[in-house]
Amino acid sequence: MKDYKRYLVTSALPYANGPVHIGHLAGVYVPSDIYVRYLRLRGRDVIWVCGSDEHGVPITIKARNEGVTPQDVVDKYNDIIKRSFEGLGISFDIYSRTTSREHYRTASEFFRTLHDKGVFSEAVSQQYYDEEAQTFLADRYIMGTCPHCQNDRAYGDQCEKCGSTLNPTDLVEPRSMISGSKPVMKETKHWYLPLDKYEPKLREWILEEHKEWKPNVYGQCKSWLDLGLQPRAVSRDLNWGIPVPVEGAEGKVLYVWFDAPIGYISATKELTPDWEKYWKSEDTKMVHFIGKDNIVFHCIVFPTMLMAHGDYILPDNVPSNEFLNLEGDKISTSRNWAVWLNEYLEEMPGKEDVLRYVLCANAPETKDNDFTWKDYQARNNNELVAVLGNFVNRALVLTGKYFEGKVPECGELNDYDKEILGQLPEIKASLERNIENYHFREALKDAMNIARLGNKYLADTEPWKLAKTDMERVKTILNVALQITANLSIAIEPFMPFSAAKILNMLGCEKFGWDAIGSTDLLPAGHTLGKAELLFEKIEDSVIEKQLQKLADAKAANAAAEVKAEPQKDEVSFDDFGKMDIRVSTILAAEKVAKTKKLLKLTVDTGIDKREIVSGIAEHYSPEELVGRQVLVLVNLAPRELKGILSRGMILMAADATGKLVLLSPEMAVKSGSVVG
Repeated sequence: MKDYKRYLVTSALPYANGPVHIGHLAGVYVPSDIYVRYLRLRGRDVIWVCGSDEHGVPITIKARNEGVTPQDVVDKYNDIIKRSFEGLGISFDIYSRTTSREHYRTASEFFRTLHDKGVFSEAVSQQYYDEEAQTFLADRYIMGTCPHCQNDRAYGDQCEKCGSTLNPTDLVEPRSMISGSKPVMKETKHWYLPLDKYEPKLREWILEEHKEWKPNVYGQCKSWLDLGLQPRAVSRDLNWGIPVPVEGAEGKVLYVWFDAPIGYISATKELTPDWEKYWKSEDTKMVHFIGKDNIVFHCIVFPTMLMAHGDYILPDNVPSNEFLNLEGDKISTSRNWAVWLNEYLEEMPGKEDVLRYVLCANAPETKDNDFTWKDYQARNNNELVAVLGNFVNRALVLTGKYFEGKVPECGELNDYDKEILGQLPEIKASLERNIENYHFREALKDAMNIARLGNKYLADTEPWKLAKTDMERVKTILNVALQITANLSIAIEPFMPFSAAKILNMLGCEKFGWDAIGSTDLLPAGHTLGKAELLFEKIEDSVIEKQLQKLADAKAANAAAEVKAEPQKDEVSFDDFGKMDIRVSTILAAEKVAKTKKLLKLTVDTGIDKREIVSGIAEHYSPEELVGRQVLVLVNLAPRELKGILSRGMILMAADATGKLVLLSPEMAVKSGSVVG
């Protein structure tokens, strides 16, 4: 095995169009945090980089649907994601973002280097174009009828009803999601990364030199290579992203799959001026932690980019996990079938390590696995409380009871004491082997085996009984138990850092280094311990039922949303419609109406005047979200007094089958008072 001087660890950049959920954590972030914390404990030179992936079509669609800018969307979710990671103890050295100036500069330079070297090929292709909106349409901006299941709301890349992968040209009666018009085919030029030319190098590098990669990773790479690689576009027609930095590329940006992995490089540049030694030195070990949906990009596409550039090292390993399901069903952000990290941290305070433990114990390392709230409860109560917490508590409480909280002197060890302590180096060796081979579930079992060892030792020696007859022997037993506790604080730190810190606080000492595992003199006789406290608490059924009900509500909401739209109302004449005066208006101020749950008082600029409108949207929008928004207002509705406020007009909204209200807004900012009709 090669002796590396330093480590560069990357984790897949979470996409900034929503919060992080447990699937992301189990697949990528908890495993990589375990690995990096272990390397730090061993005193290795390691940096860990990550950041928000902030470009691409889904973000533009979300911005359009919410009536905000793409930058507003990524700013919101970057903040949520970053704070959530911090709350769970995910210890990146830097968490950056792909809208940073350094990233724009780095990605542009990377593209230009490959362009100037003649790596890219250029090709003209036919792509759907919206003549009314005067823009090329990305796959997700095209909707039509799925040819397989006749779902009339299938996207240009996938039908979310039947799961079929589609091309835009597969759709029946395609329509633009921007204008609603039927798109036409139009020529457009793009730059392509010739993966086919690098296929021989990739075959040798992956299939011959990295047979040690996890079977799911190696197998997926082999499958792609055996099918034959094709050139892949690195640019696309879009107005949100990093502009293609060459002449004749107006209106084109770098494809998000191309710019996102360069985010690892730009984040490292932001972190340290010595970034090049981590990216360009052969004695650096680079490891990518990703989910299985990113295997091709990190094992084939990004390495091709690095090979083509010529200055960068290639990853040593890409330990991808499979998917985590939730209560027997695939996690789905669109269906809100997920356990969101930001909500978990708010609803389950102080239980950060419980989630980390359960996600590692159930990690989908070799196949898809399932998270259930009942299993979460069982593992907390039967393992963390009954095994880990019980041992630490007994060791500390007994020492407090018999020796006033001071570490007792250790007498002569008998054969059983030596047998117990002799298992610590064996556990340490297994821990190291499993972590370094990315077998984190097995490594967690190793760490917990120290707690099991301690429990067995106390149960077998029964110091509470010996205290009546042989206090000298009790001193030795509790000294041994406390040394095991100190060893335990080191072993669990990569997995449960909050609990490790609590143990160290109870022991009244600083963090030990990794090599201290196996030592039997970490706590000197006479050392004063801190106050004993419970590491974990039992989780009651009521807590779990609340979480299960939350998921049941999400499932019910999805079922309601699938109900067909209400039937058309009676026809009206054009003259009837013409009587309505609907204008684009700007919300200047918003505040809640006292003693009501649903009402907001809005001050709006209708272009005609400034007036107050009372609207029942307080359960759907906060006042802060509304100020500055442009909305559609029926301005000639007869005034009506509500809660003592004269409401002059009506804000137009759309309501889905669940009753959720959504503001109707113009696609782009227009002058207040513009007439709708």
